[in-house]
Amino acid sequence: MSVDVNMSVTGDSAENLSLQQKLSTALGLIGLFIMTLSAFNIGFQPKVLWMTLSLVLISVGIIWYAKDLYAGKPEGIKNDRIYFKSLTNRGFWAYVLGLVFTGFYIVLYFYPSLLGLNKDGENTGVIALFDPLSKALSGNPASQWFVYGTLYTLAILGFGIKFLWKYRHSRYHILRTFSVMFFQLSFAFIIPEVMARLNSDNFSLPYYNLVNIWPLNYYNFEQYRVDEFISAGAVGIALLIFGVASILVITPILTYKYGKRWYCSWVCGCGGLAETAGDPFRHLSDKSQNAWKLERWLVHSVVVFVVIMTTAVVHSYLKTDQYWLSGSTFLISVGVLLSLIFAWVMIFKREQIQKDAKYAAIGFFVLIIALIVLHFSGMIDNIFLLEAETLRSSYGFAIGAIFSGVVGVGFYPIFGNRVWCRFGCPMAAILGFQQRLFSKFRITTNGGQCISCGNCSTYCEMGIDVRAYAQKGENIIRSSCVGCGVCSSVCPRGVLKLENDSRDGRINSKEILLGNDVDLMDLVNQK
Repeated sequence: MSVDVNMSVTGDSAENLSLQQKLSTALGLIGLFIMTLSAFNIGFQPKVLWMTLSLVLISVGIIWYAKDLYAGKPEGIKNDRIYFKSLTNRGFWAYVLGLVFTGFYIVLYFYPSLLGLNKDGENTGVIALFDPLSKALSGNPASQWFVYGTLYTLAILGFGIKFLWKYRHSRYHILRTFSVMFFQLSFAFIIPEVMARLNSDNFSLPYYNLVNIWPLNYYNFEQYRVDEFISAGAVGIALLIFGVASILVITPILTYKYGKRWYCSWVCGCGGLAETAGDPFRHLSDKSQNAWKLERWLVHSVVVFVVIMTTAVVHSYLKTDQYWLSGSTFLISVGVLLSLIFAWVMIFKREQIQKDAKYAAIGFFVLIIALIVLHFSGMIDNIFLLEAETLRSSYGFAIGAIFSGVVGVGFYPIFGNRVWCRFGCPMAAILGFQQRLFSKFRITTNGGQCISCGNCSTYCEMGIDVRAYAQKGENIIRSSCVGCGVCSSVCPRGVLKLENDSRDGRINSKEILLGNDVDLMDLVNQK
C-alpha cells in the first residue's frame, strides 16, 4: 500500500493536473517539439504550414491551460500551493527550466549558427522555419533576432491572456496587461519589421524598436545609426529627434505625472515579459537588506557605465567636421547637464537620499567631470581612458547580453521575474531616480486596517517589504517600485492604494514615527 506524502494544508496534492491541463500541456510540448526538430534540419515543407502549426499549438496550449486553471474559479488572485510546487519554489524543475532558458540565450547571443543562421546563403534549422513570416513582414530572411522577437511576443500574448484570467477582478491589471500586449505586438514587433520594407538604395532606416528608449537601446546613437537617420531625410531626422526627446522631455514628464509605472508596467517589453510569463515566479524576489543594498549599488553603477560609454561613443565620431555638433560642444553639454542635475539634487533633494548614495553621487560626478577636464587639457586622448569601441563592446557583452538576457530571463525560476529590472536595468534606475525625487506617484497605506498577513511583501516582485510601510501607515515611495499594483490586489483588507496626487506629504516617515510631535489628522489629510 503506497502512501501519498502531502504537506499541503488543503489536502490536495500540489502536482496533480486536471485532464484538460494535461492535454493542453501536451499540445504546447508538441508545438515546441516541431520547432526543436527543425533545429536538426528536418525538411518541413511547406514551411508556412509547419511554422504556423508550431506557433498555434504553443499558443493554444498556453491559453487552454490558463483557462482551465483560472477561468472556472471565483474572481480574485489565486496563488494556490505555489510554495509546494517544484517549478515555483526553486525545486528540481525550476533549475531545469532555468538551465533551458540560460542555454537558449547563450546560443541566441553567441552561437546563432546552431539555430541555422547563415549569413552567406539560405538559412537552415529553426531560423529557416521562420523565414516565411519574416519575408511577409519585412521582405527579408529571418535572423536569430526575428525568431527571438516572435517567440518573445508570443510569450507576452499567450501568458498575457493567462494573466488576464488570473487578475480579471482588477480593472487596473486588465488595462495594463492589454497595454503591454499592444505595445509589444505593434510598436516593438510589427511596426519595426514593416518599416524595413521602406528601405531601398536611396532610403535606409535602421531597425528601430519604438518601445525601447535610451539607455535600453544603448546602440541608438552609434555612428552608423545616426548616419542612416540623417540620410533618410525628414522621417529619419524625426526618429532621431524622438530618440533624444524621449530621454530629456517625454520620460521626465510622464514619470512626474504617473511614476515609472507608465513605462515599466505599461509599455516596456522586459516588464511585459516579467509580468506575464514571469508572474508565477514573482514571490521569489529577495526581500533582505543585503539584496536591497546590492540592488542600489549595482543598478546605479550600470547607469554610470552606460552614460560613460554613450558619451565616449558619440564623441568618437563628433570629433570630425561631418556633423553640425562638434565633439567639444557635446562634451561641454554633457558636463553642464550632469552638473545641473547634481546641483539640483544636492541643494534641493539631499534630505531624500541616503548618506551612501550622496557619497556615491559625489564620487561618480567628480570622476566624470575630472576626466572631461583632463581631456580638454590634453593630458588624456580617450575621454574615459579606454577607447569608445572597447567601452561599447564591453557594455554590450556584460550588460546587453549576459545581464539582460542570460541572467535577466534565464534566472526567472531562481531569483524572481524582475531580476534584470531590479539589479541591472539602467532605464529603471533613471526612472526610479525621477520617481523618488519629483514624481506625484505614491502607494498610500492605511495602517489601522493592516493585519500583517504579509501577502503584499511576499508578492512584491521588486523585493520591497511593503508590509513594513503598511503597518506604519506610511506612503510607499521607493525608486525600485514599478507600480504593478499586485501588492494592492493581494491585500485582503484594501490597505494599499496606488495614487497620483499632490507631492505634499509624500515622504513622511519621520513624522509617522514621531507621531506625538505632529497633528496626525492634519498629516493624514495631507496624504
